Amino acid sequence: MTTFQQFPFISVSGRPYDRGVQYGKLAQDRVRASAAMYGRTIDELGYTASARAALFKHFEGHIGNVDSTYLDEMHGIADGAGVPFADILMINARTEVLAKARADQATAEGEELQDGCTGAVVLPERSASGNLLHAQNWDWRADCVNTGVVLRVQRDDGPDFLTFVEAGGLARSGMNSAGVSITANYLESDRDFKQLGVPLAILRRKVLDQPVFANALKAVATTPKSCSNNIMLGMAQGFAIDFECTTNEAFPLYPGDDNLIVHANHWLSPVARTKLVDTGCENSADSYYRDWRVRKLLNSTPMISRDTLKQALFDDFGTPFSVARPPREGVRHSMTASVAMVVMEPAVGEMDVAPMPALNRVFTRYRLEGEPTLLDA
Repeated sequence: MTTFQQFPFISVSGRPYDRGVQYGKLAQDRVRASAAMYGRTIDELGYTASARAALFKHFEGHIGNVDSTYLDEMHGIADGAGVPFADILMINARTEVLAKARADQATAEGEELQDGCTGAVVLPERSASGNLLHAQNWDWRADCVNTGVVLRVQRDDGPDFLTFVEAGGLARSGMNSAGVSITANYLESDRDFKQLGVPLAILRRKVLDQPVFANALKAVATTPKSCSNNIMLGMAQGFAIDFECTTNEAFPLYPGDDNLIVHANHWLSPVARTKLVDTGCENSADSYYRDWRVRKLLNSTPMISRDTLKQALFDDFGTPFSVARPPREGVRHSMTASVAMVVMEPAVGEMDVAPMPALNRVFTRYRLEGEPTLLDA
């Protein structure tokens, strides 16, 4: 096993712009690396300067309509990191920008741009601690092991939150002090890009802003989106739900009799499957056994601890197309991998994160209160 550099911990507070400046300064090198990586990809995919500017302007308008303080925070990140504001817009809308290029342009055919990901929620009835557990492997570009950060936001204008995110982004996987947790998995359907909506990074942040779980559900179910996505929500008090989302509709999935939700990258809702076409199978056929493997491993023990959950997400069945994916070459000489494993216990405000879980077993425990702790392998 190799030991990788742990993800930096960025803790900020104050008003939105001030938080952004702090974030940008503390994560400057990683923000710039994120911006450079996606800037190169956008150039390779054939976006002209005018097309890029028009798309970013569109997303800026949608973000401002959701919450204008998000733009303030993003301006702060840009100023703190010393990069153009457009770079921060690009990082926060990168799912939509890159997936739209793949959908629109023949030059993008075969490009492995989707976040793979395998996620799971364990209800308290199956949890060894008696608390809900929520976890995910994030599958994406291997280079992002050098751009990820764990961001803690302490504030007076909403619940504090903790999120694992690409540097410069407002949120990804995370939880807040109200006990709301979120992870998301890539999905595709034939409804994608029939409209342009709110970037998914902004939707995730909107969830983490909610002090009331019902409002988090509303944010996911009713926010217009540009493309499909699977969004898993947990509630520390003991409830979880999975929304398979297309651009204009959300299909709920509930925990089964085993008190688990497990999801990879194919549509499961019988209702969804009668109403739309799953167009992501070509690039994620392994999804069909990844969720089966995680559920099978979790159901091999009566009560599930964080360590049990980690072991299930370390699974190497079918490698390199496994639950924990080692780095492998994709198209255009890019490397893909499971970049991070995130395991959360919202009731105690703790998030365990390991970089490159197929090659590494060392976690850092990050907290809503207190400093991070390196865990033994």
